[in-house]
Amino acid sequence: MASKAIFSTLRRSLTKPHAAAVSRRHHFSTSSAAAATASESYADDSAIVMKGVRISGRPLYLDMQSTTPLDPRVFDAMNASSIYDYGNPHSRTHLYGWEAENAVEAARIQVANLIGASPKEIVFLSGATEANNTVVKGVMHFYKDKKRHVITTQTEHKCVLDSCRHLQQEGFEVTYLPVKTDGLVDLEMLKEAIRPDTGLVSVMAVNNEIGVVQPMEEIGRICKEHKVPFHTDAAQAIGKIPVDVEKWNVSFMSMSGHKIYGPKGVGAMYVRRRPRVRLEPLMNGGGQERGLRSGTLATQQVVGFGVACELAMKEMEYDEKWVKKLQERLLNGVREKLDGVVVNGSLESRYAGNLNLSFAYVEGESLLMGLKEVAVSSGSACTSASLEPSYVLRALGVDEDMAHTSIRFGIGRFTTEEEIDKAVELTVRQVEKLREMSPLYEMVKEGIDIKNIQWSQH
Repeated sequence: MASKAIFSTLRRSLTKPHAAAVSRRHHFSTSSAAAATASESYADDSAIVMKGVRISGRPLYLDMQSTTPLDPRVFDAMNASSIYDYGNPHSRTHLYGWEAENAVEAARIQVANLIGASPKEIVFLSGATEANNTVVKGVMHFYKDKKRHVITTQTEHKCVLDSCRHLQQEGFEVTYLPVKTDGLVDLEMLKEAIRPDTGLVSVMAVNNEIGVVQPMEEIGRICKEHKVPFHTDAAQAIGKIPVDVEKWNVSFMSMSGHKIYGPKGVGAMYVRRRPRVRLEPLMNGGGQERGLRSGTLATQQVVGFGVACELAMKEMEYDEKWVKKLQERLLNGVREKLDGVVVNGSLESRYAGNLNLSFAYVEGESLLMGLKEVAVSSGSACTSASLEPSYVLRALGVDEDMAHTSIRFGIGRFTTEEEIDKAVELTVRQVEKLREMSPLYEMVKEGIDIKNIQWSQH
């Protein structure tokens, strides 16, 4: 609650005339700092033009799966560390190095506490992408003489899928498990896919595009029974849902700081010590981080990540209730005024802050372009430049026309009820506008079943 008070103060300060230039200069693009209130933000006559797009003011920020705003308390900790902990944390011969090392080790404890691990099992690196690459490639390279097979799912993050394709080019075999229509893994198919030479199972805990939460304990139990190392990309899970490496029985876990209101450019990799699992490092050098990730650590980034983990642990229950309330407000608000709205992925097993909706008879790119005053996404930020429908939605069996209409709303700690109401208003208005121009929607309203129409080609 203290964090919301801080952001409310920041919001009020940014709406004053003398602060407008500062706001534009420093890009305070958090959801709360972006719009003072629904009325204040949209009454502003000042316009912003960027990349050929003109908008009336800074848009509402509802893209929390892409990245989250930096929590002011994290910023304070990083700022203090930048001033006082400027030594190299790997310098063992003087006070400055010791101070920086102490700051890093304190952060290591904070990260470990969030996931129920030992600090000795935490390896700092640049983020979840590097961690995923290190685990997927590193494990298979280390055990390449005996293990030649990897199992993952068709809905994994692109960096996991691309790492697996890289292994295939090296002669390894990969099984890409399909998912059910709700986005969850079929556990029986997982059991059947495991072979004597399977070296790794990699399943994302919370999907970045549709927010579904996989049955992690059951998957971990299967992997343990078959003595196969289990890796999970938990970038979208930590700090948002309870995570316990012992209950999940994971051997490796990937994490990112900027998904939990921490800084970009830092993350961590959990590597189990007992029973010990081995992997080959991607980079060689000074042998830092137990020899698994050479290079001087960015002390201030690590400190920020640690504080973000500590705050997430303390405020997880409150954040979960707040985000769930806003998700229901958004979904109910849209469905009260629009028909043909479909939630992609399981409603029962999902993280509430990720709401992926498809709007029938509307083209997604047109909807995104029309929603210039709301910062949302059509899917993963890593693949949003592509005009192809989401591979995650295709894996769920979503029709291509509906997959093209999907919008991902990301709700977070600093999102307000006023922002949700404004997002509902703008989304409904734009969908109605696009449907008015759609001949297909007119046919549906007249009772015509467009799926049974035999279209002729000219």
